[in-house]
Amino acid sequence: MKALHTAATGMKAQERNVEVISNNVANLRTTGYKRQRVDFQDLLYQNLRRMGTETSDAGTIVPTGVQIGSGVKVAATAHIMSQGSLEQTSNELDIAIRGEGFFQIELPDGTTAYTRDGSFELDADGTLVTVDGYQVLSGIEIPEDGQDITISSDGTVQIVDPDGAVVNLGQIELARFVNKSGLEAVGDNLFLETEASGAPQVDNPGNDGFGDVQQYFLEMANVDAVTEIADLISAQRAYEMNSKVIQAADEMYSTTSQLR
Repeated sequence: MKALHTAATGMKAQERNVEVISNNVANLRTTGYKRQRVDFQDLLYQNLRRMGTETSDAGTIVPTGVQIGSGVKVAATAHIMSQGSLEQTSNELDIAIRGEGFFQIELPDGTTAYTRDGSFELDADGTLVTVDGYQVLSGIEIPEDGQDITISSDGTVQIVDPDGAVVNLGQIELARFVNKSGLEAVGDNLFLETEASGAPQVDNPGNDGFGDVQQYFLEMANVDAVTEIADLISAQRAYEMNSKVIQAADEMYSTTSQLR
């Protein structure tokens, strides 16, 4: 009886769905986190009577046929790259992106990673780094005697030197991708380029469709708690219904085995 195995695929798929939802809820307050959504696909079909086949010498054909499906599978867990809400902070090195783009981060092995998490700090050399100490690709170093760090909406970084003069230190660039959902999440709020995402396009904030940056703000996760709870309830009910199908199939097996 195929129903037993078909319902099992449904339970497994909903188990994966709940795992993704739980990760979204766990990252409800993670800076720059992008929620995931599970995409399902049906499995192969068994053709008991193929549509379009001829049923007589006169050329009459089967209009619909008989197909029995074999269940469901998880096809993708796509990242939804919509804008998260901006939350104001008191840290002058907190930067949020409003619109398209990612900050570029240099990993210890020289690989470039990308993030929407703009909670930056300074290392001992005055270089802009992430909370894990990874350098932000900007080439900007803040002098030890620099004061009143200002980051404008186009990414320009300025300070006031001891003489009271405004000094321009450079500009923070952003990267964007044709298919940003094709980026690979690797943890630590970081994404890596893949063949699916395409090569990054790099430019200054505010140019040619790039978003601008907001100092003293951080982008929160784009997770809506109410939506996640509703999805969780739906997944739970779907799991229960598939378990009921397995119980019904088992009872039918039991009835068959008791025939004399």
